[in-house]
Amino acid sequence: MRASRLISMVLLLQSREAMTAAELARELEVSERTVYRDVEALSAAGVPVYAEQGRRGGYRLVGGYRTRLTGLSREEAEALFLAGLPGPAGDMGLADAVAAAELKVLAALPSSLRDAPARTGQRFHLDAPGWFGESGPPPLLRDLARAVWRDEVVELRYRKGRDGEVLRVAEPYGLVLKNGTWYLVARVDGSARTYRVDRVAAVAPTGAVFERDEGFDLPGHWAGQAERFVRSMLKEEITVRLSPAGMRALRHVAEPYAVERAVATAGEPDADGWTRTTLPVESPDVALDQLLRLGAEVEVVAPRELRERHAATVRLAAGRYGGVKG
Repeated sequence: MRASRLISMVLLLQSREAMTAAELARELEVSERTVYRDVEALSAAGVPVYAEQGRRGGYRLVGGYRTRLTGLSREEAEALFLAGLPGPAGDMGLADAVAAAELKVLAALPSSLRDAPARTGQRFHLDAPGWFGESGPPPLLRDLARAVWRDEVVELRYRKGRDGEVLRVAEPYGLVLKNGTWYLVARVDGSARTYRVDRVAAVAPTGAVFERDEGFDLPGHWAGQAERFVRSMLKEEITVRLSPAGMRALRHVAEPYAVERAVATAGEPDADGWTRTTLPVESPDVALDQLLRLGAEVEVVAPRELRERHAATVRLAAGRYGGVKG
């Protein structure tokens, strides 16, 4: 996002005689402190931007300076259009903006590179959701994306398993797409929290805006917190027996962290080749759904309540085929 903002800043300065830090901050929807840092970054990159003091002062470009994209290599030009592949941007309601940006870049490219979008589109396609995930984005993703862009404080109604729905007043810092699932990273009660967007039942702007911590690094935060987030979700454990086929299929129905724990805690296979192990799960309801997807390759050992529910579900399913002869 910062690279796009820097380009926007140069285009704004090209189109106007001068702009103050406050005006740039308002146009780019960032703080003045961010504008100062971005100007320094542009200067370091060789863009001749300077500050002029006085009543009609502000930031200006050296006379006649225009952005030029003729210095792009073919790889760089194609990479620009690779970044605009349909999918996540469309999910957030930005498809038109991406298309408009691509047209502007295309118009500025030399004729020798005008085939970059066609070459990229024929060679790469992004299909972010998993095979068995929902076909469309979560209903409230665009509302959350709008709040993220505008630094709006929102009230979230969030579904929390057995606890029902909870209300949270949140400062939405960013959105992350992980394996086809969207997550919201927000500051709640002074600390960063992570929420699955498909579990957000309602979003209501409070009318307030928050001052973004400019030192917050979304990619760095996600890298450090992703595993901790998964562990916090998988707060219960069950004991199961798995056939060799069940052990192989486990990765298709459980989170990677849960699979790693199951492999690490697995005992030696018994005489039938089955392995007893511990599997972290989010809740008994989620666990039942996962185990049923393993079919006859799994047996629940504990807890007793889940074992009985699993057995009852299997018996009910088998009963539907009672009149069928093998």
